[in-house]
Amino acid sequence: QLQLVESGGGLVQPGGSLRLSCAASGFTLDRYAIGWFRQAPGKEREGVSCIGSSGGSTKYADSVKGRFTISRDNAKNTVYLQMNSLKPEDTAIYYCAAARFRLCVRVPRLDDVAYWGQGTQVTVSS
Repeated sequence: QLQLVESGGGLVQPGGSLRLSCAASGFTLDRYAIGWFRQAPGKEREGVSCIGSSGGSTKYADSVKGRFTISRDNAKNTVYLQMNSLKPEDTAIYYCAAARFRLCVRVPRLDDVAYWGQGTQVTVSS
């Protein structure tokens, strides 16, 4: 069974950091670019970041550029999202997704996704 499982979410104070993980089972991630999306209450799901299948290409939404870093370890079949300098507006459910392409030329869109994870909650609040 193909599955993506996110972990690492939680409650953090503004200015804090979290590292999200996205682990795959049932398939190997190295054939896919992987994207991170987020969905805040009452808002549409939006692309946050993307990393190419080999890790050589990365893209970020302007809202997270300079604060978030995406990386991957294909040997562990896992992708990470390091989130620093978190703001209350970063509060959302974060989803990882396997894209239908290997190279990231932009932040992914919803129709780029082949497989979704179930999401992990990130709450930034004092």
